[in-house]
Amino acid sequence: MRIPQVVVGVLALVLAATALAQGLPRTAAPADAKVYFISPKNGETIHGPITVRFGLTGMGVAPAGTVAENTGHHHLIVDSQLPPMDQPLPKDATHLHFGKGQTETVLTLAPGKHTLQLVFADANHIPHNPPVNSEQITITVK
Repeated sequence: MRIPQVVVGVLALVLAATALAQGLPRTAAPADAKVYFISPKNGETIHGPITVRFGLTGMGVAPAGTVAENTGHHHLIVDSQLPPMDQPLPKDATHLHFGKGQTETVLTLAPGKHTLQLVFADANHIPHNPPVNSEQITITVK
């Protein structure tokens, strides 16, 4: 019995949608892994461009695309909530990727209050399991 191409196509779409709904495979993270801000500090008031330094314990930094146990790279969430933790992190003006293995950046933000949060993700920009996220901090730019 031959299955019509349209049925094969529909089945492929259903399988793909089911896989997406269940989330993508996530890379394990050690229970003691922690990502945090070296600077700035929560509640700090800053003048001019902001140097943001990322801290990490319990894991190592590697460029995006590098598949090695207990490694990943930084992402900085600016003025936004965390996206879903079972999908690749978006890349836009509020979800910044540091896929070359960078551990700091300089931001120019408008005057006012801003939130910052770090997410450490695997070779494919998918947060680890369990997620390795910093606390969200608030800074004020003058």
